[in-house]
Amino acid sequence: MDRKKQLKLEYKETPRPMGVFKIKNTANGKFFIDSSMNIPGSFNGQRFQLNLQSHRNRDLQEDWNSYGADAFVFEILETIKPEKFAKEDWRKAVAALKDKWLENLQPYKEKGYNKQKS
Repeated sequence: MDRKKQLKLEYKETPRPMGVFKIKNTANGKFFIDSSMNIPGSFNGQRFQLNLQSHRNRDLQEDWNSYGADAFVFEILETIKPEKFAKEDWRKAVAALKDKWLENLQPYKEKGYNKQKS
C-alpha cells in the first residue's frame, strides 16, 4: 500500500474528538450547549447553519444576526476518551456527558439558549 493510501486509511480509522461544546455570546454572556460525535465537524456545521440563517435554535440565530459572528466563541467543554468505551457505547457516553453539563451550567432562559426538557 502506498503512503498516501496508508495515511488516508489511518485518518478514516481515527475517531474524531467527541464530547460536549459551548457556543458563547460574548456580548451578553448567553451560551448554547450541545454534543457531537465529531466536534470539529459540528463547529463547521453550526457556523454554516447560523450564517445561512437556518439554525434550529431561533434565539441563538436571532442573537447571531444581531451581534454578528465575531461576538461568538466556540469552546470544547469536555471530550470522551474513545479507548475507555466500547465503540457501540460512544453515543451513550457523549449523551451522558451532555446531560451532566446541562445540569451543571443550566443554560436556560436568560442564561442560555437551550430549551429545558419538560
